[in-house]
Amino acid sequence: MLWKVAILTASDKGARGEREDTSAQVIRELVEEEVGGEIIEYRIVPDESDEIVAALIEMTDYFQADLVLTTGGTELANRDVTPEATKRIIEREVPGMAEAMRMSVMQKNRAAMLFRGICGIRGRSLIVNLPGTPKGVHENLAAIMDQLPEALLMVTGQYRQ
Repeated sequence: MLWKVAILTASDKGARGEREDTSAQVIRELVEEEVGGEIIEYRIVPDESDEIVAALIEMTDYFQADLVLTTGGTELANRDVTPEATKRIIEREVPGMAEAMRMSVMQKNRAAMLFRGICGIRGRSLIVNLPGTPKGVHENLAAIMDQLPEALLMVTGQYRQ
């Protein structure tokens, strides 16, 4: 199955064109190679809650992405607001996925406990917050990769028991 995937990067410097978005490149490679997904939308927005919310709504409601992967804005800095923006628009959380990411990465790097990303559902879309570094993206996505196909089948209403 070819999943429709959207990537949202929250980064002030990225939005101003001052930083290359290498984390989104890692997401793109993993999605195409491991998940069997097609990138249908990609956007960089500043670390502003209202802009993140608007982009997430457009990606889920207009583009009807099966999976939205965010990168950036998930640590402890004042401008890191991606989890809060995500909470504003999801209908249900999927805490086990975020817990699995933190647990897996903490075995190698104790700083993973500072990652505040969440996972949730809006309509028929699964939203997963990822860290803002290529290494963080790879490690966290790898922690849930084996369960993504089943989760997507469930969220999109295609799951058959």
